[in-house]
Amino acid sequence: MTKPRAGHTVVTVPSTQTVTVEIDGRVVARSNRPVVLYETGLPVRYYLPPDDVDLELFEPSATRTTCPFKGEASYWTYRGPADGTAEPRPDVVWAYADPIDGVTDVAGHLSFYDNAARVVVEGEPPAPSGG
Repeated sequence: MTKPRAGHTVVTVPSTQTVTVEIDGRVVARSNRPVVLYETGLPVRYYLPPDDVDLELFEPSATRTTCPFKGEASYWTYRGPADGTAEPRPDVVWAYADPIDGVTDVAGHLSFYDNAARVVVEGEPPAPSGG
């Protein structure tokens, strides 16, 4: 779905690409049903259903941000396995629980910063127009 505003466009497109996310060599998420988000001036982002993310490795943080084109985002910190062997990584994943109209496809889906996690995408991306 497209959400234009003042020359700024946000497009979400469901995809069948395979997205694998690793932190410190550990697979923390794998999905073949991401929602791809194209946004003016920003890198392509992949939003994954929470069932495809190992949420046991993360804890909610107090961080909140607001985007005028998507809504309020909540963040999670990677804490790693319960054995305490991982270095915590604050606010590496975010989600919009209740995004604004036009981007509701990403509601509750999680996206990872690619400077804190390795995001590997296999398959052809869908066109930003959705077609």
